[in-house]
Order: sequence, then C-alpha cells, then structure tokens
Amino acid sequence: MAKVAIVTGASRGIGKACAIKLAECGYDVAVNYVSNEAKAQEVVAAIEALGQKAIAVKADTADLKQVQDMFREVHKTFGQLDVLVNNAGVVDDAYLLMINEDSLTRSLDINIKGYFHCAQQAALKMMRTGGRIVNVSSVSSVLAVEGQGVYSATKGAVNSMTATLAKELAPRNILVNAVAPGFIETEMMDAIPEEKKEEYIKAIPMHKYGKAEDVANVVAQLCSDNFGYMTGQVLVLDGGLSL
Repeated sequence: MAKVAIVTGASRGIGKACAIKLAECGYDVAVNYVSNEAKAQEVVAAIEALGQKAIAVKADTADLKQVQDMFREVHKTFGQLDVLVNNAGVVDDAYLLMINEDSLTRSLDINIKGYFHCAQQAALKMMRTGGRIVNVSSVSSVLAVEGQGVYSATKGAVNSMTATLAKELAPRNILVNAVAPGFIETEMMDAIPEEKKEEYIKAIPMHKYGKAEDVANVVAQLCSDNFGYMTGQVLVLDGGLSL
C-alpha cells in the first residue's frame, strides 16, 4: 500500500514541486489549495500520470474547522497519513512604519497558526503509526532582509515550533524537520524588480537562484528512510546566501 502525504499550498511553486516529487517517490498525495482549483487539479493530473492517486482539497489553513475537515477527507479517502508538508504561506513585505494591521493578522494566521493547525491534525493521525512533518521555513528566519520583519518573525516561529514539536512527538516516531529556502524561482519572484534580482544574485555565493525542485528534493529525502534518525533540524537551502 502506498504511503500518503498532504502538501499544503500545493497548487503552485514549492508546494507543487513537493507534491509531484513525493508522487515520484511512490506517495499518494492530497493537494491542498485555497483559491485556484484549476491549478490544483493540474497538479492532481500530473500525479495521476505518475501512477499515484491524488485528490485536491480546498482549505484555508488559518481556519481550524477547514483544516479539520481536510484531514478527515484525506483519511476517509486514503485511510492513513504518513507525511505532512506544511508549505502554505503568505509574504506581504512592508517596512515597520508601513505594516498594515489586516496584513499582519493574515500573516500570523497563515504562517504560524496554519502550521500549528495542520501539525496538530497530522499528529493525531500519526500517533499510532509514526510519520514525518516537514515545515517549509525561509532563509529570512536566519537572515535579516529589509521589509520582511513580519515574514521573518513568522518563519522564525516556524523554526522554533519545529524544534519543540520534534521533541514532543519523537516518542511517537513522528519526526519533525524544516527546510529554509533562500531565493527560489517561483511565481512570487516575478514581482521583484529586475535591478533587485541582480542585487540578490550578486549576494548569493553560487550566483544563481534555486529551483522549486531543489527544495522538493530535500523535502522528499527528509521523508525517506535515509533521514530516519534526524528530527528537530532546520536545513537552510540558499546557495550560501546566509553564510
């Protein structure tokens, strides 16, 4: 029987790459999305083309009721849960004096509460069987980037929760780790002005951006038996940017 994974925010970018990579590794996958069903269904089709089962599940991870319903639907469909990739997040850059209250609340709700909501529901499903939780953090959690005070704070919280949950859940054989990507070529980078992109490239020792597949490869390894004795760690994947 195939193992089962939930990937949040999986209709595009890093989440999409993680969902497809896990399918390549033999997982059936629940593709979570919050607004773009058509894109989520494209990911489902790509997974099915690999010979694995997949469903698209709509849920705003900031809403506990929606998260509970999502996990119930996944368990009803697949009968088990082995992996959670906590990826759904929001970036809304603003300097301190320009931070909007609504944006602040939304960032905290999705980037922190959403991770807790999903980790809690996943742990309940994994208590008897064990499993893996991989939180997608950011290099911004360990590197100060102007205008990302809120985003950096939420990702720093993700790192801290990763360590604490790892300690709490280790006796149940639930391993909790995080991946902290740097600048990755996804849709979110399209909004960055070209002159800024050139500035960032010069700051990266490898002089190139990462790809979503680079992150997915690390996530898949964290879910594999190759990393069966590692928990509570944050792996920075940034081409050397934070050195």
